[in-house]
Parts: sequence; structure tokens; C-alpha cells
Amino acid sequence: MSRFYVIGMNDCPNPDFSPEVLHIIKSHRVFSGGVRHHEIVRSLLPQQAVWIDIKSPMDEVFQQYENVNESIVVFASGDPLFFGFANTIKRRLPHAGIFLYPAFNSLQMLAHQLLIPYHDMRIVSLTGRPWHELDRALIERSSKIGVLTDHVHTPAQIARRMLEYGYSMYVMYVGTNLGNPDKQSIRKFSLQQAATESYQTPNCVILEQEGQLLPRPFGIPDASFDHLDGRTRMITKMPVRLLSLSLLDLHDKTNLWDIGFCTGSVSIEAKLQFPHLHITAFEVRTEGAELMDVNSHRFGTPGIEAIITDFMTYDVSSLDSPDAVFIGGHGGKLPEMLRKVSSCLAERGTIVFNSVSEESLLLFKNTLPAIGFECKEEIRMAVDDFNPITICKAERRKNKTR
Repeated sequence: MSRFYVIGMNDCPNPDFSPEVLHIIKSHRVFSGGVRHHEIVRSLLPQQAVWIDIKSPMDEVFQQYENVNESIVVFASGDPLFFGFANTIKRRLPHAGIFLYPAFNSLQMLAHQLLIPYHDMRIVSLTGRPWHELDRALIERSSKIGVLTDHVHTPAQIARRMLEYGYSMYVMYVGTNLGNPDKQSIRKFSLQQAATESYQTPNCVILEQEGQLLPRPFGIPDASFDHLDGRTRMITKMPVRLLSLSLLDLHDKTNLWDIGFCTGSVSIEAKLQFPHLHITAFEVRTEGAELMDVNSHRFGTPGIEAIITDFMTYDVSSLDSPDAVFIGGHGGKLPEMLRKVSSCLAERGTIVFNSVSEESLLLFKNTLPAIGFECKEEIRMAVDDFNPITICKAERRKNKTR
């Protein structure tokens, strides 16, 4: 069984390791870590030391580990279990023996310097990751957010994204080279200032609320959206929208497809109420791109992927399989669309369709058995003087056992 001694450290050029850690270093031959770690600990390594750089692609790193028949000492930043390399070892080598010697992580050190209590801080890592978790923290109105950055998701980029979607009510603290007494820097910015600054690396960020957070409505008034060519009827009305989202049962879903998004009202409402969702929205009309852009910025819902295309001809194989699909438009190809959706929908996925006519309702219900689905709920409602709409929820038929 592989054995790893994982040692946490900061950027101090003269690390103050404990006697136990110094003994581990002295008594081993194979070491691993990032280039920055190697520069710091090089003078502490025994003369016969072998060093394995931790760098992409990670498969090559672990291939080198597998060729080693002795314990490996790994140097990692801060607490290696805090979005750190110990988690990578656990994931790739679940049976490996791991002996951990953590240090303070960068966000802890920044909070210590600022005397900011961090027991209630929302932690987000953008290191090699997309914006999704920061978007979620903002939509959920977290008042204190700690962010691990990288060369793409810099403090300036974070500030610009927050300002772009209306989250200007935070101040930003940026800690750079934490733990290095000669290079350490801690600065406080408004987001407007932070958006124009440049920063040394490595750095991390704490965002703290210093203003009134945006209201988070439950049910956005229809008139608040920009509409297609100003046509106020071209929107899924708010009561219908909320009922449709309820039938999709999005609390335990991960990926929502919104087909025929038009103004983007369903995607935006879903993102506001269920910020954990990954939402992909399709619209054939080119005007949809601007509508989604304007409306998603207006309501502070970053992260919705809008694809302007004919869904029926679009290759969806590169997308994650949905476990919830809302059909708001079908372009006269409802049976074909249902077949395409059913072929990639997760096993326990849900389809919700809003029917504005008896003909489309009958077509929807008659197509379901052919694709192995059944209508689980059917609710008919009318809003003001608009024609009644039938909202249908469909799921796969369960095989009955005798």
C-alpha cells in the first residue's frame, strides 16, 4: 500500500517545521510538490533526494508515484485537506496510507491578519474551477465569502463579474504571499477599485458585505423583464412559471435544460430559487441572446449558459445529461423533441411541458408511451384574461415487478 506524508506549509522562505516533520524529511528519499514548494524546502532535503513535480497532467504525476516503492513526502499549501492535494490522493488512491501535517490555509491567515471571524464564512474555490460556486454564493446572498483564486479568476476578474451582475455591496480584502514576511501584502478595496488593480500571486480574497444586499424575489413580475419585440404575451407568466418549476422538483436536481427560453424568465427564476443548478437554455431566435443577457444581469443571475440554436439540430453530446427539462417551445416538432430529450435525460429525470392548446396537449400525452414515459401530473390554470394553460409533468415509466 502506498504511503504519503503530506506536509502543509505557507510561503515563508524559512519554514518553521516541527521536529517531527524535520525528522520525516531527513529520513525519506522521495519528495513531491509544486515548483514554489521545491524552491522553499530545497535546502532541507537530503543529498540523495528525488523530487516529483506536481503539475498537469495529473495522470503523469500519479504514474510516477506508482513507480516508487517507498513512502513519498508531499509538500502542499496550507491545509492539504482544504481544497488541497491530500484530497486528490484520496480520490485517486483510496487505499493509500496518508499521514497529514497541516498548516493554516491562506484564507485562515488572511482572516487572522484582519481579525475577521471566519466560522460563518462561505468558502469558494475558483482554483482550476468555473465560476459556479461563487455565483451560487452571491445569489444566496452570503454576507461573507472567502475565495481561492487562480491566474484566470483573479481578484480583478472577480470584482468585475460581481459589478456586472449588480453585487456591488461588498468590500474586497486581497492577501498576497501570505506567510512570507518580506512579500506579504494585505489590501482593502471597493469593488470598483479592485476591478482595475493588478495583483501578485499567489493571492486569496475575502468579500464582506458593506451595503444592502439585492432583494431576492420569489416570483419576478412579468413586467420587470425585457420582452421579445416588446410583446408582453411572449413570456411564461409568473404563476405558470413558479408552478412549472415546482413540478420539475429542482431541489434534488443538478442540470436543467430550458428549451425555447425566449425572455429567459424560466431559467432566471430557476437560478434565483435554486442557485445550485447548472442551467443550459436553448432558443432558436437570435434576439434571445440579448434578452437573456439583459434580463440575467438585471436580476443578478450569472452562470446561465444560453445557446442560440435550433435544439433539434444541435449536437448535445458534449453537454452534461439533464435531470430536468422544461419545454417552453417546440417549433411544431414536439414528438421529435421528446424523443431527443428522452435519449439523454437522466434515468430519474423530469420533463415539464406547458401546453397552450388541446392539440399540443394530446400530442404530448400520446407521444409519452412510445418513449417510455408517463404523465405523472396535469394541472390546468388560467392567468387573468389569457387562455388556459395545461402544465404536464412526465417521468419514465417504472418497470413493475411481480
